[in-house]
Amino acid sequence: MLEATVGVLFCAALFISVGFGWSIVPALLFGLIVFLGYGLMRAVSLPIMLRRAVQSVAAAGTILMTFVLIGVLTSLWRASGTIAFIVAHSATAVHSATVLPLTFVLCAGMSILTGSSFASMATMGTICMSLGLAMGTGPMWLGGAILAGIYVGDRCSPVSTSALLVAQLTHTNLFDNISHMLRTGAIPFILSCLIYAIASVSGVAVTAGASHSGTASTANDVIALFASSFQLHWTTLIPALLVILLALLRIDVRLTMLASIAASIVVCVGVQHMGWRDLLMLIVSGYHATNPRVGALLDGGGVLSMVNVAAIVCISAAYAGVFAETHMLARLQHAIGAFARRAGATTATVVTAACMAALACNQTLTIMLTHQLCAGLHDNDARHAIDLEDSAVVISPMIPWSIAGAVPLATVGAPTSSILVAVFLYVLPLTRVIADLWNTMVRKSR
Repeated sequence: MLEATVGVLFCAALFISVGFGWSIVPALLFGLIVFLGYGLMRAVSLPIMLRRAVQSVAAAGTILMTFVLIGVLTSLWRASGTIAFIVAHSATAVHSATVLPLTFVLCAGMSILTGSSFASMATMGTICMSLGLAMGTGPMWLGGAILAGIYVGDRCSPVSTSALLVAQLTHTNLFDNISHMLRTGAIPFILSCLIYAIASVSGVAVTAGASHSGTASTANDVIALFASSFQLHWTTLIPALLVILLALLRIDVRLTMLASIAASIVVCVGVQHMGWRDLLMLIVSGYHATNPRVGALLDGGGVLSMVNVAAIVCISAAYAGVFAETHMLARLQHAIGAFARRAGATTATVVTAACMAALACNQTLTIMLTHQLCAGLHDNDARHAIDLEDSAVVISPMIPWSIAGAVPLATVGAPTSSILVAVFLYVLPLTRVIADLWNTMVRKSR
């Protein structure tokens, strides 16, 4: 009964924060106080709980430094014109008959490069929405393709905070995890492209009475807009190409980001003619365009942009230490373990992730809670890592009240119903569950 009361208080704080549009960090701090109070009521020493919490936070120190590098990298890619070059030249490839699959693929490609669902949504997602609407495609389908695409890279990019977080939590190699993710994600990716292509060609996703006359002018407007603020020279691609090349060579992700940061600085100074003072300011506070229309697409990044996610990781890590000391989750872990023995570890992880996503209202906390509850289900860390990636990371955006899905859809002006056609986010965990149930049946029949 006490565990249920504590859980209700914690969930209420999260839902209130999300409902009013507040930061969830104060709600997480409130949750920490509640969990410490639970421990005290169970006669667990406060100094012991605090020491365990601090140890858990200290263990997350490596990934916090990586978050800082990601913040710096994303601000420099904006300022150097790297993102502008990619978006401007990609816009010309979109055509009415292929707008949905191309929207999905382009958003996926941008998210793989940037490692950020929100950055991909604000740039490629916004442009694809504008182009798609001009071509007469329904906003629900466009929103679904964008939402699905931006989480392809958020899941498996070498510079993704969620991929790095999972690797840190499970003590696994990031590039080994990416290799596994490419295998489990291949069929869902292809099926998503096919479904979006069928919807485009068949006319299912087309708005009645639509006109396509504004398509070419819209793409040209995008190019002209970015050309007014950046030198769209091919050298602006070098920072992105470095990330791809060094990732293929399996170079440590921090060294990869440092190399791309160095290249971005050279492009900012040599190509975009940016002053050193402005460069230092944008590294800390992010890129802020002088043109409001460009700013609506590109503003963001910087070290300060990582403060919120770093705070969530630190507080959530403290939870792990408190939970371990108080055994608060023991009953729930036992129930999940029993379910896993009947249905399979992957199925249990997917179900747990769905429940945690509905309660946590954000992706980072969903990943950490699912890890805490399901870590004992797998016989090795690599399987646990891929199950987290194929469940917690992609299920969070499917929860209507979760920040992971609600913010991107609101930004591009898509309805909440877009979640229903975010195909990749459904097909990936579904294929994993089907395979797991089949393997469990075969194993039990022997």
